[in-house]
Amino acid sequence: MPQLANKVVITCAVTGSIHTPTMSDALPITPEQIATQAIDAAKAGAAIVHIHVRDLKTTLASMDGALYAESVDRIRQSGTDVVINLTTGPGGRFHPDAADPMKPGPGTTLRTPRQRVQHVLDLRPEICSLDMGSMNMGANVFVNTPPILEAMATDIRDAGVTPELEVFETGHLLLAKRMIETGHIRQPGMFQICLGIAWGQPATPEAMSYMRNLLPAGSPWFAFGISLHQFPMAAQAVLLGGHVRVGLEDNLYLERGKLAPSNAALVEKAGTIIALLGSSVATPAEARHMLGLTGAKPALAAAS
Repeated sequence: MPQLANKVVITCAVTGSIHTPTMSDALPITPEQIATQAIDAAKAGAAIVHIHVRDLKTTLASMDGALYAESVDRIRQSGTDVVINLTTGPGGRFHPDAADPMKPGPGTTLRTPRQRVQHVLDLRPEICSLDMGSMNMGANVFVNTPPILEAMATDIRDAGVTPELEVFETGHLLLAKRMIETGHIRQPGMFQICLGIAWGQPATPEAMSYMRNLLPAGSPWFAFGISLHQFPMAAQAVLLGGHVRVGLEDNLYLERGKLAPSNAALVEKAGTIIALLGSSVATPAEARHMLGLTGAKPALAAAS
């Protein structure tokens, strides 16, 4: 069994795209709310903040570059030392039309690979997520074919951004390893093991251990479980020598029956777990060193 890491990096996934404001008043929607909660999470101990944005009218997931820009600018202009991680997940949903499955039905959000990463090319965060495979997600299919991923990974690599390789099942991890071998992703890769999402890998110690043992040698890795699995899986990740992710994207509760008042509260609880297990929380500077981050670079001109 691997030794506990001396320093554990906390990522806070601030809002995501699934939960709705009707589920929790704490869920941030506007760029100002997202940035404020990201800054507070950083003050509570998160070295990395993972950012989605929401449509201001519908509160659903958005790909609006202006919303990403405002959220990122607010965090950067605050002077808060935190690593920014932008999602590239939106733009991958397909819902077959009931009458003709060859046609997209309601809920389809498919976009080109370049459209899915354009905000990353414009804003140059230190990290962006890259979901490493297709899967059933609710009533939709989350579409990430190898050619799509290769195109996205190439743009991300050439922009000098580090991809966080989100793996929801074993096949995703094996594809990520192949793309590291082919040079689409720089060695050794940085992984996020995502557990408990239907219909992916379950949130169990055995599943995490299995996936952790398949990682390339020397790859830094994080793990999370959704909902009631958030804190047990955070503890399990520390025990296996990994890093942790918490946040309102994945879980709305601080404990059974008690809604979390903020992302910062979830980060604080994760920090307590890390300390109780004999490790300590990494600062953003320590996280950059441990994860081999080189820092953001000047933004490319927007694609025509």
